[in-house]
Amino acid sequence: MRKKINIRLIGIALIAILVTLIGVTSIYYYLFENQVRKDLHILAETLVDSGVFEKEKLEHITFESDDVRVTWIDEDGTVLYDSWMDAGTMENHIERPEIQEAFEKGNGDSMRTSDTFQMNTYYYALRMEDGTVVRTAINASSGTNIFLNAMPTVLIIATLIVVLCVVLADFLTKQLINPIAAIANRLDETEGSSSDEVYKELEPFVQTIRLQHENILQAAKMRQDFTASVSHELKTPLTAISGYAELIQNKMTTEEQNIIFAGEIRKNSDRLLTLINDIIRLSELDHAELSTEFESVDLFAITQECAELLKVNATRRGINVELEGGECVVRGNRDMLRELIENLCQNAIRYNNEGGMVHVFVGQKEGHVVLRVSDNGIGIPKEHQDRVFERFYRVDKSRSKATGGTGLGLAIVKHIVAIHSAEIILESEVGQGTVITVKF
Repeated sequence: MRKKINIRLIGIALIAILVTLIGVTSIYYYLFENQVRKDLHILAETLVDSGVFEKEKLEHITFESDDVRVTWIDEDGTVLYDSWMDAGTMENHIERPEIQEAFEKGNGDSMRTSDTFQMNTYYYALRMEDGTVVRTAINASSGTNIFLNAMPTVLIIATLIVVLCVVLADFLTKQLINPIAAIANRLDETEGSSSDEVYKELEPFVQTIRLQHENILQAAKMRQDFTASVSHELKTPLTAISGYAELIQNKMTTEEQNIIFAGEIRKNSDRLLTLINDIIRLSELDHAELSTEFESVDLFAITQECAELLKVNATRRGINVELEGGECVVRGNRDMLRELIENLCQNAIRYNNEGGMVHVFVGQKEGHVVLRVSDNGIGIPKEHQDRVFERFYRVDKSRSKATGGTGLGLAIVKHIVAIHSAEIILESEVGQGTVITVKF
């Protein structure tokens, strides 16, 4: 960035020098040309008014000047006098444009360029009362010649300016970049730090970057915590399986104990498989937002299917599952919505009391499609309600593991709700039950 700024500042300086040179040269040459023409006019008028040019005095006319040339032309174009050349050797001037214009209008001027000598010759012709014409002329450098003559001086000045620009560009670049670098080095600081006050225009950008930085750090910590939690959760059933298997392998158990330990191995294997499947599912949901295909789905029909499947498990514990509502169509992913409903209903059954009740409602509320799962189970203490959607967070770890919970069900629910741009609301009282509402 610093190099680009330096190059652009130097480039701007060079362009400014070139534009200034062309502009000044053009203005100077325009003023110079006007002054030359004006001087020729005055000189011609002065010579005519002096009465010098009379045919009777032709032999006595003298005008000596190394800069200005004076020519006297007769009515037929014959050169009567020329201050630089012998008039008798000169060709007829009747075809010269300034002479023709003078004969027709009384005066005329023109300019002719010599490409060989890079010179411009300016002519002014004035018709006298006797019909003859007096012409004055002067040679002057062309605009190109003036520009070329000025080039050495211009190059010296340009070189000095470029050197100055390099120094100033480096200084200014540091002044511009240093505050930004300071901001980058202080992203961890709280809002309102002194580094933010350097450029007020950068404040929204800085706040956005700081927020992204905080999110990245938070995500990194969440991944680290998740990895640690996964390691811990996988270690527990694997340790149990390994311990029971070692006892059986070393014949340290009876036949009756072998059956019991085999059951424990089976239970821990199932728990391990469920845990792995939930971890894989969470990983899939983390990348599902960009590729999920939505369709029109009848939420009540899916809920009805899930309720029927879960009634068997609920009946074993004496829990009654009730469904209320009617057809409600939402835009969503059918499989994800089924998973959402299953997780909510399974939790309502898992953390309920023997002989409890689970009530599921699907319908319209305040212009939104609402899925509500309520139970009269053990409830969730207030201090835990904000964290139950975190991965591997359990309110009652012993009960969760005893009922086969992995601590990932509500985390999966939260992901699915976010993917569907829905809102999830939790209300719970210890000993009275829990109500979870998803508003689409």
